[in-house]
Amino acid sequence: MPIVVQKYGGSSVAGVEKLRKVALRVKETREKGYQVVVVVSAMGDTTDELLALARQVSADPPRRELDMLLTCGERISMALLSMALQELGVPAISFTGSQSGIITNDAHSQARIVEVRPYRIQDELARGKVVIVAGYQGVSYKKEVTTLGRGGSDTTAVALAAALSAESCEIYSDVDGVFSADPRVVPEARKQESLSYDEMQELASAGAKVLNAQAVEFAKEKGIVILARTAHGQGSGTAVREYVAPADTRVKGVTAEVELAVLSAELEGGRLSELLEFLDVRGVRGRALAFDGLVGGTGRTFVAVPLQDVHGLEALRRDVGARFGGAVSLREDLGTVTCVGAGLNADWSYLRRALGVAEEMGAGVQAIHTSPLQLTVLVDKAHLRELTARLHREFLGA
Repeated sequence: MPIVVQKYGGSSVAGVEKLRKVALRVKETREKGYQVVVVVSAMGDTTDELLALARQVSADPPRRELDMLLTCGERISMALLSMALQELGVPAISFTGSQSGIITNDAHSQARIVEVRPYRIQDELARGKVVIVAGYQGVSYKKEVTTLGRGGSDTTAVALAAALSAESCEIYSDVDGVFSADPRVVPEARKQESLSYDEMQELASAGAKVLNAQAVEFAKEKGIVILARTAHGQGSGTAVREYVAPADTRVKGVTAEVELAVLSAELEGGRLSELLEFLDVRGVRGRALAFDGLVGGTGRTFVAVPLQDVHGLEALRRDVGARFGGAVSLREDLGTVTCVGAGLNADWSYLRRALGVAEEMGAGVQAIHTSPLQLTVLVDKAHLRELTARLHREFLGA
């Protein structure tokens, strides 16, 4: 029998009634002749609540202990869903990440999967059971519990789909697929029927919340087609797969990232490397948006750091000040707007138009980042929503 891997996000399992609806959907899939593996996130805001609890105890929680705490959320979801399925007469069993054979490196809070040994899952599927797996977590080769970073349940699902040679990997959320912008910000945003791995990865890394960037990277490496669908009702969703020929427009999506801290640095030559090493030691990921004057002089650099990867912001601010003094400041008033599409920067027309829109609305651009697939501007957070909507209108129409 073919295997299907389904992943349900936190909002899809936020409460007993939603859990029962998920159980019914899983039962229906099984009755169609599939073996089903379900990956679940923590219920609703459970992860945020656990993080808040940790910060009441420590301003900068130890990453190992944070992993021990945060993995509790997914365990609650997996056990309850297993119970709900069994109430429907569907044999089911729940596994943690470690019980599922998900082996990671030892980078606490941002671990990467290095191997999957799904032997127990395969055994239980052969016995006719639905297997529910706690997403977002694994075990390191040192036998330490690890987490995969926010949105890591997507990565769990894709990794299991690859290891099990699944027919499909379905990612369920509140929306029916991936839209050209957040519909809450841009009501005229349109659903994309398909996106390439590269386009989806760029959107995810720039703030789009539908899929996790590392999961898309894993899917590309393993050749797994991801189907992003709604958990409520029916819909065609969005297929994320190998390169998709561009349509009329090069721009596929516009997304904003508001949950950012930005390190603004004016450092002499080699001290930029010192700053980046400083961030690496603390497990703080980010992307340099712009830099200049680094050869033999003082250069200005903006490093955007997603807040989801910083579990002790005030401690980071303190340590930055102690190490670099006034040469590096941590700002919370800036965010990014990113346009994504294949061949976006084949010429300068899109960048010129984006800068023109920003200038027209008085959104001072602090920094720019471009790549073959991405155009990003750094602006005050107060302008993010309007700039996102206006760039969407400029490049994709009303």
